[in-house]
Amino acid sequence: RVLNMARLMIDGRRTVREVAKLVGYCKSTVHNDLTTKLEKIDYELFLEVRQLLEYNKKIRHLRGGEATRLKYLTKSQ
Repeated sequence: RVLNMARLMIDGRRTVREVAKLVGYCKSTVHNDLTTKLEKIDYELFLEVRQLLEYNKKIRHLRGGEATRLKYLTKSQ
């Protein structure tokens, strides 16, 4: 399960929420698996996932702003 989630995240450059929706687990479970369990299973894959998690954290304010912009664009029409 952990390796499957990691591959989904890396291959699609997805967020934790997107992976959680795909696999049917809550985002807390996905995040916990990818940050703690994966490190013990496959360290190299863990480093890739961690890098993507850090990237997603850096740009989350941009994603939130875009979502808000789209929300008000569709509301006004």
